[in-house]
Amino acid sequence: MSYVEMPGAQVPIRMWTDPASVEDVAMQQLRNVATLPWIKGLAVMPDVHYGKGATVGSVIAMHGAVCPAAVGVDIGCGMSAVKTSLTANDLPGDLSRLRSKIEQAIPVGRGMHDDPVDPGRVFGFPTGGWDDFWTRFDFVADDVKFRRERATKQMGTLGSGNHFVEFCLDESGAVWLMLHSGSRNIGKELAEYHMGQAQKLPHNQGLIDRDLAVFIADTPQMGAYRNDLFWAQEYAKYNRAIMMGLFQEVVRKEFRKAKVTFDPVISCHHNYVAEERYEGMDLLVTRKGAIRAGSGDFGIIPGSMGTGSYIVKGLGNEKSFNSASHGAGRRMSRNAAKKRFSTKDLEEQTRGVECRKDSGVVDEIPGAYKPIEKVIDQQRDLVKVVAKLKQVICVKG
Repeated sequence: MSYVEMPGAQVPIRMWTDPASVEDVAMQQLRNVATLPWIKGLAVMPDVHYGKGATVGSVIAMHGAVCPAAVGVDIGCGMSAVKTSLTANDLPGDLSRLRSKIEQAIPVGRGMHDDPVDPGRVFGFPTGGWDDFWTRFDFVADDVKFRRERATKQMGTLGSGNHFVEFCLDESGAVWLMLHSGSRNIGKELAEYHMGQAQKLPHNQGLIDRDLAVFIADTPQMGAYRNDLFWAQEYAKYNRAIMMGLFQEVVRKEFRKAKVTFDPVISCHHNYVAEERYEGMDLLVTRKGAIRAGSGDFGIIPGSMGTGSYIVKGLGNEKSFNSASHGAGRRMSRNAAKKRFSTKDLEEQTRGVECRKDSGVVDEIPGAYKPIEKVIDQQRDLVKVVAKLKQVICVKG
């Protein structure tokens, strides 16, 4: 489909989904965002749903301002995927051992490494800039600096919620490795700190929603936020790179005889800010639950833990600010999913996938998400499908 344009106070709301399918609270958030004086454009992805301040699945372009809530709490959250030389024929009948090895290599939930990971010992990890990255941590918000030890030990860990590590097969039978994670607690704490700072500023006092507080260009507060924001985005990118290296090492050891090789890793943020230019104007584009889909850009759009995912290539549609969805998108809250579904439902909907099937992940059941095939179909003018993947192992946080 192409987009549907809805009226907004300052800019139209371009929607790559049926407006009638969007929950009322999310639709109101979109209208609220469209009232911001600094806004120059708003694009809504097919996986749109309610979030804090700004909806998940929205792309907001502003001139001279940025809204922390339009980035998301997990700064830099995103995806990584890599195609391997393995095929379905190389896999054992019982995948539980492989899942266990992945869980041993990559701490999940609130877990962390006993000692910080040495990047020089991580398969394929580019160590250039590593020391400079940690030196720059000395300049983040004072309220968060004392978290350094935890941040170093959480580097290379999955986290919880909808984060995952997956072993997948494409339609030709090739094995792919894929994972989803972000900037862990350090990114969350930086985000929440700056949201609080923005809400205190005088120019934000008359906003329709205090969670939409912004920082203005050329102010000390904006400078401090940009410093911490871009550091956290880099943390998230390093975090995924280390996990992918640890994941690849597990695969190399478990399939030693196959002498596994890997294609270049595809990596993309879906909670972040980028400086981009549209119609002759320099803008700050926030993608909260959206990926960049410029012409030729590779992207990853995952479904739920029992359905499948897509590797895509961007078509460069400027009406969406060169963006596409970041996944299937939730169609019900976590609490609603826990009330609606049982572990028996989870077992049924994840049949054939080696994964957790206990009450702790019922809120991640496929039925709580929108159908990924429909989400992909709604953005045919934004991306082209390169590969369709189906998970055979899913490690959840």
